[in-house]
Amino acid sequence: MDSDFRIDLSEVKRNLDAAEVVSLYFPLLRKTLLIDIRSSSVDGPLIKVVPMVTTPEERFRSLRQMRPRFSKPESITIIPWPKYVGSLARLGVWDHIVSRFADLGDPSLVRQCEACLQELLSAERQEIGRAIRGENFQDLWRRSEQGGEPQEGEGEGEKEDEGRSPSEG
Repeated sequence: MDSDFRIDLSEVKRNLDAAEVVSLYFPLLRKTLLIDIRSSSVDGPLIKVVPMVTTPEERFRSLRQMRPRFSKPESITIIPWPKYVGSLARLGVWDHIVSRFADLGDPSLVRQCEACLQELLSAERQEIGRAIRGENFQDLWRRSEQGGEPQEGEGEGEKEDEGRSPSEG
C-alpha cells in the first residue's frame, strides 16, 4: 500500500504550516485526523481523530458542532493519506504536526497528539485484522468447496453451467 502512492511531502508540510484547519484523512481506515489550530480565551487548539465524511460541507458542519464558539473557517485544507499510519512518522510528517502544537507552549497538546497517533495505529491494526479474517471485505479469490484450487470470482454473480467449458458459446 505505501509504495504505490506518491505524496509531495514538502507540500503537505507547507499546508500543515499555513492552514488553520487541516483534515488529514485515511481512506482505508475511514478516519480523519482533524487539526484546528485556532484558539480563544475559552477554547484551545484541537487535534482529534474523527470519522471520515463524504463532503467538505459535512466537515464544515461537524467542525461547527465540535467548535461552536468559532466562526466558520475560510477554508479547510484536505490532505488524503493513502499510506500506513506509521509512514507519517517515518516520513517526518508526524514530527511536523507535533512541532506545530509544541510551539503553542501547552504540553497537554503534545500529549493529545500522541493519543491521536495511538488511536490511528490501533484503528489500522484492527482494520488489518479484519482484512486478514475477511470481515467487511469481498474475496477476489476463493477456494472451491471441494478444496481445489482458488477460483476467480467464485460465489459472485452468475455461475457458468457446470457441463460447459468457457469456450462453448
